[in-house]
Amino acid sequence: MAAGKAPTMTLERGLLADGAPLVLACDEVGRGALAGPVTVGIVVVDAETKRMPAGLRDSKLLPEPRRDLLAPRAARWVAASAVGEASASEIDELGIMACLGLAGSRAYAALEASVDLPLGAPLLLDGNHDWLSAHIARRARVITRIKADRDCASVSAASVIAKVHRDTGMRRAHEETPHYGWDENKGYSTRAHFAAIAEHGPHALHRHTWLHPERAEEAPPLFDLGVG
Repeated sequence: MAAGKAPTMTLERGLLADGAPLVLACDEVGRGALAGPVTVGIVVVDAETKRMPAGLRDSKLLPEPRRDLLAPRAARWVAASAVGEASASEIDELGIMACLGLAGSRAYAALEASVDLPLGAPLLLDGNHDWLSAHIARRARVITRIKADRDCASVSAASVIAKVHRDTGMRRAHEETPHYGWDENKGYSTRAHFAAIAEHGPHALHRHTWLHPERAEEAPPLFDLGVG
């Protein structure tokens, strides 16, 4: 798995130079999984934030062992970080887009409990769709950016922290229910995962509204561990 070009703090430094006291950065993982939560990481960087950890990249560009090493380093590098999740049952009930916002609002609330977040602080959000603002009562000024997880170091940090948090939970779930291979597929779609569902039935951690036959037909034979 190619690591790719290193992200930078160019955008974050520009926002700080323009007067922002801090910059938030946000990314999600688990949006497309069949099982497990959708997870959102938010980090804070400020003028005191030093050089990023060596090797930091978007979580999708890193092999699992490297992500596991980088997550605690990324958490120490940023001024603060938090993770929020929405469960599989909530996704079934509310839909994935609403649950992205729900998970994001939980991460934001966890940050607010420990950090003084000024109203209107800039928040970098990976992608081109703002699914967060309405769920945090527009307390931050969301700036969407395609490939922010690749290009902006703060968003890369959020992606790695969220990914490792979610993967750890899926490995723990695998220890209790090993049939589905969650230690390897992390809840994502593979033919082996669908075969296990057919043999053992769906689990409470599965997104039951997502278990359509066409998804099984489209599932890859193997899983790319970099998928976020």
